[in-house]
Amino acid sequence: MKKLLLSAVLVSAIAFTSCRDEKKAEEVEDTIENAAEETEEAVEDGFEATGKAIDDAVEDTKEAGESIKDAVDEATDDDN
Repeated sequence: MKKLLLSAVLVSAIAFTSCRDEKKAEEVEDTIENAAEETEEAVEDGFEATGKAIDDAVEDTKEAGESIKDAVDEATDDDN
């Protein structure tokens, strides 16, 4: 993700320095700001989705562990 952001900034910087008039410079600046905001939002969404997936996996693992425990308890009760 860092490489993507740095590449976008580099390309934007090159475009910015090649602009001759102020209007184009402002457009490039707006584009850079928009790209940075969109990248930030994408990273935040990615972190949120990753956190939710981890929480779901933990809950599923916990439920599976409880099922295994119950099965072991039943098996040992049947042996007695």
